[in-house]
Amino acid sequence: MTDRNSKIAVVTGAGSGIGRAVAVELLRAGWSVVLAGRRAEPLAETAELVPGAATLAVPADVSRPQDVDALFSAAVERFGRVDLLFNNAGTFGPGGVPVEELPYDAWRHVVDTNLNGAFLCAQAAYRRMKEQDPQGGRIINNGSISAHAPRPHSVAYTATKHALTGLTKSLSLDGRPYGIAVGQIDIGNAATDMTTRMQTGALQANGEVTPEPVMDVADVARSVRHMAELPLEANVQFATVLATTMPYIGRG
Repeated sequence: MTDRNSKIAVVTGAGSGIGRAVAVELLRAGWSVVLAGRRAEPLAETAELVPGAATLAVPADVSRPQDVDALFSAAVERFGRVDLLFNNAGTFGPGGVPVEELPYDAWRHVVDTNLNGAFLCAQAAYRRMKEQDPQGGRIINNGSISAHAPRPHSVAYTATKHALTGLTKSLSLDGRPYGIAVGQIDIGNAATDMTTRMQTGALQANGEVTPEPVMDVADVARSVRHMAELPLEANVQFATVLATTMPYIGRG
């Protein structure tokens, strides 16, 4: 168990990138954070960034129902409840592959991680949030600019991010009777390992390869924290946070 005044968060994909930045932001704000990801070592590295903070690292593959169930069982066993799920784990899949050449296994991997994984984690969070006392909690899904406008050769990623928007809306509606608030943050060009290539050149809709601006991932983390710390009577349903001059408005 932990300090009764501390809020409990589960952050998936917490071993790197946006997940790590959000976990660190919440830990520094006094949250207790369950760090989930495929590999134990990066999770331990995330925990070490905030010495003395209340963390629990749980290696888990979000596409596997048994891993997800074990993750949330461990969270409740350690901290007693779940106040927040940041549904962040995701993959872009093979880059630059045209639709007609995309292997089915690659498609399935992206769908299993980005969509099925988000559903499984949300379902597990729902079960705990519905049963706990006081009832309720918050789920924030990590969408993407690609939930609105695709990049070239991104069919699997874009399809899952559009689907995630529908998942967010449905979860938000179904959570109302139980005090479960669900929102989505759509992020564009946060500076992480996943976006390194954008700074050297990203394929545009007109066929050109052009460097794109990025923003500090810490700004994304602060945005997630703002959403997370609202009272459950208030909800940011959808937020878009992006590098100001990236090619989104007017893309294509």
